Amino acid sequence: MEAPLAERIRPQHLSEYISQLHLVGEHGSLTHQIAKGIIPSLILWGPPGTGKTTLAQIMAQESKRPFYTLSAINSGVKDIREVIEKAKQSGGLFTAKNPILFIDEIHRFSKSQQDSLLAAVEKGWVTLIGATTENPSFEVIPALLSRCQVYILNSFSKADLEQLLQRAIENDVVLKSKNIQLIETEALLRLSGGDGRKLLNIFELIVNATDIEPIEITNEKVMQLVQKNTVLYDKTGEQHYDIVSAFIKSIRGSDPNGAVYWLARMIEGGEDVKFIARRMLILASEDIGNANPTALIMANNTFQAVTTIGYPESRILLSQCAIYLATSAKSNASYLAIGKAQQLVKQTGDLPVPLHLRNAPTKLMKELGYGNEYKYAHDFENNFAEQEFLPDELQNNVLYEPGNNPREKELRTFLKNRWKDKYGY
Repeated sequence: MEAPLAERIRPQHLSEYISQLHLVGEHGSLTHQIAKGIIPSLILWGPPGTGKTTLAQIMAQESKRPFYTLSAINSGVKDIREVIEKAKQSGGLFTAKNPILFIDEIHRFSKSQQDSLLAAVEKGWVTLIGATTENPSFEVIPALLSRCQVYILNSFSKADLEQLLQRAIENDVVLKSKNIQLIETEALLRLSGGDGRKLLNIFELIVNATDIEPIEITNEKVMQLVQKNTVLYDKTGEQHYDIVSAFIKSIRGSDPNGAVYWLARMIEGGEDVKFIARRMLILASEDIGNANPTALIMANNTFQAVTTIGYPESRILLSQCAIYLATSAKSNASYLAIGKAQQLVKQTGDLPVPLHLRNAPTKLMKELGYGNEYKYAHDFENNFAEQEFLPDELQNNVLYEPGNNPREKELRTFLKNRWKDKYGY
């Protein structure tokens, strides 16, 4: 059986590797280590289809080390111990060339499975390279995470994806024998979502579905053929992020019917309950915020509860939370406020804290005026005293703009009563 296109054109050397220049470019944080063959245990964290597996294989090849691989989807503690035993025999202890053990989807390993890796990593029997699409701070146990460096891979850019397509047309043994004309790429790139593997799979599907040459790739042809070849939800595959995107957008759009439908798609696909609950937790703050602060409490309680309960009962809790969030008032004011504040910090740098806001724990600091003229709010009527809380250069900057919903309208009135015309509330 012929291997998929993505596998056929997988890079074998670092010089062929596309993107991630911050890691493997001329001044990349991994470039020097790979060249010297001194590779630490590490976690590669990034979206699907960004080259995590490929990078691990190249590291092993360039450093001339034995390479063992496990998938967290179908490997247990027994499999881990067997591979570690083989690695010990092939690499020897405490050598610079100890074998690389690559674990795909390491965030899906249970605590006991991750525990079984600790001794091998600690004693240098293997160099662990884990790949994850989830934040390792949440999904990798602290003892293992502290023994690994974390490197972040970015989604492919438009230029990266187009380069990937050109490489496939020019280098693949099957495609280069065909007359392929890449007329339009927008639909291909949009459907890929920055996932290189997904892009190549769709591209191969289009090419194989066309019998007449030249094979002209247009946006219309791509959309027609892809819609006829939809795939079932796969929690480890390409639709994983498409489905959760539809789920979040349904909640954001206040449609409980869409939210529950996409939730059911994830549940039937066996999606991790924590993954679903965590997405709702983020949404409760990003898209609802102070329009209904109880939403964050509800989402957090749901996350804690489903972590304890698991399937099948947790589907009921997830449904309740999704419906609650979908039918809640919406506001992204807090999300926008922190974005504006971060941008302001980047533009203005480390401005000094005004003297009246500084802490004064020593006599010298008090003599220098630290804390002078600070007005303790509780000493004034309504627990409010008008004073400046921003650096002098940033006075009157408005970062929080209350949303247009009943609760935040009350917040706007509260702020206007306190600050009058200062911030224009």
